[in-house]
Amino acid sequence: MGLNYYNDRVCLNVLAGSLENAAEIYEAAEKHVAVGVLSADYPDVPSAVEDMKKYMDVLEGNLSVGLGGGNPNQWKAVAEIAKEIKANHFNQTFSAVGYTRANVGNDTCHINAMVAPSGTPGMLKLSTGPISKDCAEPALVPADTAIAMIKEMGGNSIKFFPMGGLKCRDELKAVAEACARNNFILEPTGGITPENFREIMEIILDAGVQKVIPHVYSSIIDKETGCTKIDEVKNLLAIVKELV
Repeated sequence: MGLNYYNDRVCLNVLAGSLENAAEIYEAAEKHVAVGVLSADYPDVPSAVEDMKKYMDVLEGNLSVGLGGGNPNQWKAVAEIAKEIKANHFNQTFSAVGYTRANVGNDTCHINAMVAPSGTPGMLKLSTGPISKDCAEPALVPADTAIAMIKEMGGNSIKFFPMGGLKCRDELKAVAEACARNNFILEPTGGITPENFREIMEIILDAGVQKVIPHVYSSIIDKETGCTKIDEVKNLLAIVKELV
């Protein structure tokens, strides 16, 4: 089936606090969503696999297997889950994309590659793994080259994280333009809120990006229940419909 993009351009990505919450999100977003469940929330891979099978059924495969706050130490858990769970969306560090593609065993599941802002528009930090993230000299690479490398590894998109909302506006515009040039999917992530969602999406869509998967996480989660607020999901979809 694959991810369900609204108007073939935008697929939301939000977190589920429970199986029931996931079902409500999926309905509220009219299926134009990949619903995230974090590998970090489980003590081990077998328990994650067992639980995620239930989410796969409810979401018709549109599960987003997450690291957990972009934690690179979870890269192997996600890659191991991919052996058993053929979710439509996986989150992964740049360096583990190829490993995960081999484990998932097909070309249809979507795997993103987490890259970070570098401080220089047009340049991306690829060293986002558990060891490389702490290197004194980070791997800074032109966005077009990074996209070519991700394609070679079997990745489907750039997960641009952590954005800090609009703090790196110029860098977001530059990476969006690179994705547009290369017909590549962009996943803006980090600090996206109901207040800045429209502007972030406008920057990306105006750059000509063909497909976008915006991650909206903590800003729309009910702090008491840990579940994503359904009204906020409906609001995000309404904005998407206005923009595309």
